[in-house]
Amino acid sequence: MYKSFFGVIAMDGMDFDVRKGEIHCLVGENGCGKSTMIKVISGFYTYDRGDLFINGKKYRKITSAESMREGIQVIYQDFSLFPNMTIAENIMMYDTTSSGRVMVNHQKQVDSAQQVLNRINFDINPNLYVYQLNIAEMQMVAICRAIAQEARLIIMDEPTSALTSSEVNKLLQVVKDLKNQGVAVLFVSHKLDEILEISDRITVMRNGKSVFVSKDGEALPSKEELIFHMTGKSFSDKRNAWNINTNQTPLLETRGLGLQGAFEDINLKLYPSEILGITGLLGCGRQELAEALFGVIQAQSGSLLIYGKEMNPFSSVQEAVAQNIAYVPEDRLTKGLHMNQSVADNAIARIVDQFRNRLGLISGKKTEEGKHKALHTVHIRGMRPYNPVKSLSGGNQQKVGLIKWLASKPRILILNCPTVGVDVGAKEDIHNIVRELAKEGMGVIVISDDIPEVLNLCSRVLVMKNGRIAHEVFTDDMDIESLEAMLADDDLKEVV
Repeated sequence: MYKSFFGVIAMDGMDFDVRKGEIHCLVGENGCGKSTMIKVISGFYTYDRGDLFINGKKYRKITSAESMREGIQVIYQDFSLFPNMTIAENIMMYDTTSSGRVMVNHQKQVDSAQQVLNRINFDINPNLYVYQLNIAEMQMVAICRAIAQEARLIIMDEPTSALTSSEVNKLLQVVKDLKNQGVAVLFVSHKLDEILEISDRITVMRNGKSVFVSKDGEALPSKEELIFHMTGKSFSDKRNAWNINTNQTPLLETRGLGLQGAFEDINLKLYPSEILGITGLLGCGRQELAEALFGVIQAQSGSLLIYGKEMNPFSSVQEAVAQNIAYVPEDRLTKGLHMNQSVADNAIARIVDQFRNRLGLISGKKTEEGKHKALHTVHIRGMRPYNPVKSLSGGNQQKVGLIKWLASKPRILILNCPTVGVDVGAKEDIHNIVRELAKEGMGVIVISDDIPEVLNLCSRVLVMKNGRIAHEVFTDDMDIESLEAMLADDDLKEVV
């Protein structure tokens, strides 16, 4: 099967099949064509050429409605649920709209939804509204909605990206239960440990093609073998040893920083050339702390020392930028990039004022020179500078977000979940960029719940729990299991 966009080939002779009642995992780097293939199967895209067979029927062109009638349901990362509707209403939504009935029997709707909830042993009140649910519960509701449509194939796109470890385990069990009920599951993820735990078969995509498919009866490949199939390269886990001179003035220091309901009494130091990790479970306060350090929100108590100079907590982003601080947010789609603008325009968005002439007008020549210089700070494979940034893969979009802020030559860089939704190759690229920046004297704060990431990238890690710093660890003598145990520690009381 073949498909291209903007002159870029997304699927280049891709061969793929999913069988009844199997868990088939699809892996590959960002931009390899996984999302394109999902959208072709679900009828969102039409393919250029090739053959598509669903339930033995050949489709030259398939619509979304036809795909759903064939029993294909896709659960995207945003779940596409209606927050102002109940669980039951969301689960039975398609049944209600397709029936043509003017009146809805609410009790029948609740009873039908309850039957679906029982199929995956999801114990929850179907009359709750979706906005009252956490991410894991929303995930389950989306699965139930697919089941209610008598799904024969459920496609899950990065289903565990926002879940805690215990929630991931519950979801994987649900996937296994669906398999036992004869439902096929196409599981798309960058988390290779989960892939190896759950899959019956694995397909690896690279550059729009299938480069590896595991065979029935054979052992699954190792994690290292999967990485090699995905990238054509081998990576090694390398820890950053603590070798920072603590006698020098910290680039950033906080003293008793607090924000009611989010975090309190935060005392940390960031030294030149240091990569400092901050980790914790969702709701621990790390997100709010990141935003307070960049002035998105203002801390209510405590103080900051920037390059040794004491000042009040930032009240605006402009104050942080004036201190040569840069921030790459987790949500690059809505907070980090202008998705409809070109890659080149995004690259200079932070420094565009530098290209004004004496009349205050933007100089075309200086702008083009600035774009060329900015885009050469970080390598983006196959980049077309004047295509919209939304045409890039998630990993390459993240690189553009880095380019935008590096163009301003910051001394302090705050990265909030820098590799979320990013494949192993792009993750390694981003990590290497961060390491090089630190070698040049920049102080970097990496906020992430990806335990292997903070252990491999950072030399020192602060563990947050209930809005406080619970532990400080050095990564050269720490393992994944020990750090995960610290995250699960419930000794600290909640912030009041």
